[in-house]
Amino acid sequence: METRPAASEDNELKLQRLLELSNVGGGADRVQKQHEAGKKTARERIMLLLDAGSFTEVDRFVTHRCTEFGMNKQKVYGDGVITGYGTIGGRKVFAFSQDFTVFGGSLSETYAQKICKIMDLALKVGAPVIGLNDSGGARIQEGIASLAGYAEIFLRNTLASGVIPQISAIMGPCAGGAVYSPAITDFVFMVRQTSHMFVTGPDVIRTVTHEEVTKEQLGGADTHASTSGVAQFACDSEEACLLMIRELLGYIPGNNSEGPPFVPTSDPVDREDASLDGLIPKNPNKPYDIKTLIRSVVDDGRFFEVAESFAPNILTGFARLGGNSVGIVANQPDVLAGCLDINASVKAARFVRFLDAFNIPIVTFVDVPGFLPGTTQEYGGIIRHGAKLLYAYCEATVPKVTVITRKAYGGAYDVMSSKHIRGDFNFAYPTAEIAVMGPEGAVNVIFRKEIASALDPEVKRKELVQNYRARFANPFYAAELGYVDEIIYPGQTRQKLITALSYLENKRDLNPPKKHGNIPL
Repeated sequence: METRPAASEDNELKLQRLLELSNVGGGADRVQKQHEAGKKTARERIMLLLDAGSFTEVDRFVTHRCTEFGMNKQKVYGDGVITGYGTIGGRKVFAFSQDFTVFGGSLSETYAQKICKIMDLALKVGAPVIGLNDSGGARIQEGIASLAGYAEIFLRNTLASGVIPQISAIMGPCAGGAVYSPAITDFVFMVRQTSHMFVTGPDVIRTVTHEEVTKEQLGGADTHASTSGVAQFACDSEEACLLMIRELLGYIPGNNSEGPPFVPTSDPVDREDASLDGLIPKNPNKPYDIKTLIRSVVDDGRFFEVAESFAPNILTGFARLGGNSVGIVANQPDVLAGCLDINASVKAARFVRFLDAFNIPIVTFVDVPGFLPGTTQEYGGIIRHGAKLLYAYCEATVPKVTVITRKAYGGAYDVMSSKHIRGDFNFAYPTAEIAVMGPEGAVNVIFRKEIASALDPEVKRKELVQNYRARFANPFYAAELGYVDEIIYPGQTRQKLITALSYLENKRDLNPPKKHGNIPL
């Protein structure tokens, strides 16, 4: 039997030593500080995120090339970021996890190159990229080389957008230029108390504007999930965050040439729910919770909501119908009467564009009295922002099924996946009111003079409102015109949606050839 030369034995020992060194990151002391701060290490996060035993690390022994400021004497294997690939639910993913124990997770030229390498591989393979961010920003010792590294990542985020899903989890600090990579990705997760995002921190703000604000107030998870809309998910712990990412990936395909994953269900396709027939209040001004309807209709009552705390007057999220993944957009009558405002329009538009990019059918539940009135909305550009949602629905070529539960008034009726903007199947409940505006408002405009000259204006106005409601505030006139395909009972919703989507399974719709449209940003 041939004996290996001594040099090979030396290399084996060297490999073992390097593997051990790369495992400890910035060292035991810094790992301990990471744990004391309530944070897991970069490697622990990767192991929690991916299927057990599936992770293969790439560029484990890479080190930085900087020689300035004594950096040539401070080299750590991996250079502050763990990169590689593995599986989630048996499906391929690529991931990187920033290591705060190494130079505060600061990004160097080689660090950026490691991230770019797996992003390039993910794009070639057609698999999602998940970034776990925990970094103090650019590595100052490297100057412009570090900034160039950020730009290289931003470019790849942009080129991969709409081709492969991109998910960012903020697990610690993410400040300055570093925030723009997560901002380009499809979904942003944050962890309460331990993760923060901002372009300029509290100290700079205090110096420049004299405002006093804490890190949590300025860029914490709840701030971005409810006020700015930068994050779609705010989680109570890192474990919960990583589990939610795994769940999210179960609804979406690996790339834009695939369909979303099918998950068999024991929930009967033809199941009806008679309780829904009494869900919509007879009083058109009385609110109700649209989530009750959604959970009753979807498989096993499971609705994975996206951006739950931001613009709650519209709901977005994933569910399954007959085992097939769908994206749901729904006006929420329980909040602002379901009106569309700036934030709701932007939130829904971005979600609709994601669904369309990744071949996920769109189910829309409509109960919208119109766009929210007021100078704040007009000065803020509700025209421009509302047009984003209109644009997104018009542009979408995936199957689109719409259910009008109650109010569908004015331009908001058009915007919410109406028949006129290529809605494929449009249903309405008997409680639906489809008109230019509500009966009270319409009567005040049309019959202003008649009401004013009446012996009892209030009695006359009520009579005219009743007549208008009987003629227009119902789905039958719209059905006569073909704007509604079928009027259904609420209890039939699940069956009707699943049947409609099954017939749209092989839908083909094309937009005119162009480089890209000019969405009203």
